[in-house]
Amino acid sequence: MPYSEENDKKYRQELEKEIARLKKEKNAIILAHNYQREEIQDIADIVGDSLQLARAATKVDADIIEFCGVRFMAESASILNPDKKVLLPVKEAGCPLADMISPEKLKALKAQHPDAACVCYVNSSAEVKAESDVACTSSNAIEVVRSLPNKRIIFVPDENLAKYVQSQVPEKEIIMWKGFCPTHIRLSEEEVIQAKKEHPKALFLAHPECKPEVLKLADQVCSTGGMFKYARASKAKEFIIGTESGMLYRLKKENPDKNFYLPSEHLVCANMKLTTLGWIAHSLELEVNEIRVPEEIRVKAKKSLDRMLEITYGK
Repeated sequence: MPYSEENDKKYRQELEKEIARLKKEKNAIILAHNYQREEIQDIADIVGDSLQLARAATKVDADIIEFCGVRFMAESASILNPDKKVLLPVKEAGCPLADMISPEKLKALKAQHPDAACVCYVNSSAEVKAESDVACTSSNAIEVVRSLPNKRIIFVPDENLAKYVQSQVPEKEIIMWKGFCPTHIRLSEEEVIQAKKEHPKALFLAHPECKPEVLKLADQVCSTGGMFKYARASKAKEFIIGTESGMLYRLKKENPDKNFYLPSEHLVCANMKLTTLGWIAHSLELEVNEIRVPEEIRVKAKKSLDRMLEITYGK
């Protein structure tokens, strides 16, 4: 069938119908991160940031969780729901940041600082979570670090997020790991300054994975979930969004009377964009690419996630 916009639309509609049928047949639910493609967000049952999806995963009434995100997210869903089948549409959808720390390297770091508590960003493997005292997301990292009685805190693997937490919690000593998000680190100070010149009335919202010099230019530093709340509540009509490009779709959808701009064309996570409607239908139909964490690791990792949820939600 030759390509045309009309044929492409028909194909998408057919896939959407097939996914809806498979969801009903298999009692499946679709969770999608805010960075996913527009059409993925449209068919998802729940769209959110890492914290929202981690909590949602504990409350779903389904036999299958189709997790449209990257591997560490699907692992977290599996850790919290051992009785459910968690599927990742594309098995190659990983996270370079999560790969920057291994359990062996974390063990060595902990041995050097035996008095420090260990906080791992949720963007880490199940094995790293199993070696940590508590997990955190970009939306609750400050709250988690403040809650710990220890004066010294090992924070892995994102150095920029660790630096931001340190700036907000100066009473703690943060021991940082030199990891970074390849998407957020691309955003430069010069690009933000230029975007501000082009949109002088716009507020700049920055994700804490951005570099410190970029965060200094921000009107508000917040997680993706925090950006939705801020944009909704603000009287401002224009915003420069310092995070992955997938955010703009839902921001525009929820705030049709406001304008949103990307400060850089490089804010695209290739791993997040691997997921397509076709891969979701394939994964659901054949129930392939299941993510299952070995029980010994799962039990330990669950403690760090449970503690995070308890600190944040009180249960």
